Amino acid sequence: MLARIYSCAVVGLEGVIVEVEVDTTQGFPGMDIVGLPDAAVKESAARVQTAIRNAGLPYPRERIVVNLAPASVRKEGPAYDLPIALGIVLMGGSLNPDIVKDALIVGELSLDGIVRHARGVLPMAAKARAEGFKRIFVAVEDAPQAALIPDLEVLPVTTLSALYGHLGGLRTIQPHPPLETESVPPSVLTDFREIKGQEHVKRALEVAAAGGHNVLMMGPPGAGKTLLARAMPGILPEMSIDEALDVTRVYSVADALPPDMPMIRTRPFRAPHHTISHAGLVGGGNIPQPGEISLAHRGVLFLDELPEFGTRVLEVLRQPIEDKVVTISRARGSLTFPANFMLVGAMNPCPCGYFGDSLKPCTCAPAMVTKYQKRISGPMLDRMDIHIEVPRVNYEKLSSEHLGESSADIRARVESARARQRVRFADSVEIVSNSDMRVAEVRQFCKLDETGESLIRAAMSQLQLSARAYHRILKLARTIADLADSDSIQQTHLAEALQYRPKLNMMG
Repeated sequence: MLARIYSCAVVGLEGVIVEVEVDTTQGFPGMDIVGLPDAAVKESAARVQTAIRNAGLPYPRERIVVNLAPASVRKEGPAYDLPIALGIVLMGGSLNPDIVKDALIVGELSLDGIVRHARGVLPMAAKARAEGFKRIFVAVEDAPQAALIPDLEVLPVTTLSALYGHLGGLRTIQPHPPLETESVPPSVLTDFREIKGQEHVKRALEVAAAGGHNVLMMGPPGAGKTLLARAMPGILPEMSIDEALDVTRVYSVADALPPDMPMIRTRPFRAPHHTISHAGLVGGGNIPQPGEISLAHRGVLFLDELPEFGTRVLEVLRQPIEDKVVTISRARGSLTFPANFMLVGAMNPCPCGYFGDSLKPCTCAPAMVTKYQKRISGPMLDRMDIHIEVPRVNYEKLSSEHLGESSADIRARVESARARQRVRFADSVEIVSNSDMRVAEVRQFCKLDETGESLIRAAMSQLQLSARAYHRILKLARTIADLADSDSIQQTHLAEALQYRPKLNMMG
């Protein structure tokens, strides 16, 4: 008797419904799994057989054939254990096969029949609801994640025998209550009030947060670059529910969700080490997985010691910075992951770190300083809207009891500026903040008066700015005007935006 169970695969960030068909055929006892399974799915045969017997359920003596349809989608991971086991049990005829036709079933099995966590449950649950399924059976630890999707009954399964008992009416599994998305509070990593001095850097980061601009900080070791970067998510606007679900989906697929946090409510902060590989940063692998830039989606990607990153690794960032997505192409097709992040880079001015320092002399030869700074290409520097020097903090400021402005106060101004931008770009789906503006929007929303025109004309020739740099300065000036609650870009706003360009002597 053919048994049909519904499960789900994850391709990129989307779920794909998989029909698990189980039947018997003539031949030696055993199990054949077809439908483009990977090694982990093929190994299900041994896990499922042992789990069924240890659960005290009958296992047929014939040869079993399991088909995972559609055969064109690659099946990976052990999440098909539970549906395959249930299909074999249903085939025995002790349960009505129609009892699970409105349910999606996902889970890995241990040898004693315990149901374990599966990767990517959130997109699976979203797909289940979209396809009209009423229920989803998942492992207990995956239930809170699936419960984020409304109008879907989530049943947390502890063991295979518990699922059998529930379907047979022996003992009922209680559904997991729907998770109120507002009940997961955001948290602040580092508060700006704890950072002494560096008022001009804090101002630059406030401007960056208000318009979603990229930042490069340069200064000697120990000046506070990393601390300032870590405080950045605390001044970004709180994520909306849609944004939070968007980020949580990426973390669910990457299997990076903390066990006690079914939903990411705090903006991500990712700080990969400079030894990271190309695939680790942008994503990849035989079956492509999200990389660090996708895990930083709607948050901050912090690259410390920027010149130490491999040239190829840095250059591959250029396209995602512009497009806000990353496309990974393989022979079997392409997958697109979101990558709408704020890039915050930090670097020393030279290999020893003290070039231009007021107290400690630099020990590097001029040629070494130039070579070190040239490791970051011109096009990459062009994509950094704000260049800011972070000098060492003197003893008086460090030892002072005076606390600076709190992250909450700065965030209030950032939220106000972002609110202006939401009104401005209400008709556009793609543009969220000033940094997303294209040339047409820059021409429309970043008009200058006569004094502004003459100021930027002089800056273009003196600083030898590219067309991209010109547009980025105008976007930055628009953000500074938004923070000042001004409808038009004034000369002071443009002058501040020009201050954030790199000084020519700084780059060798």
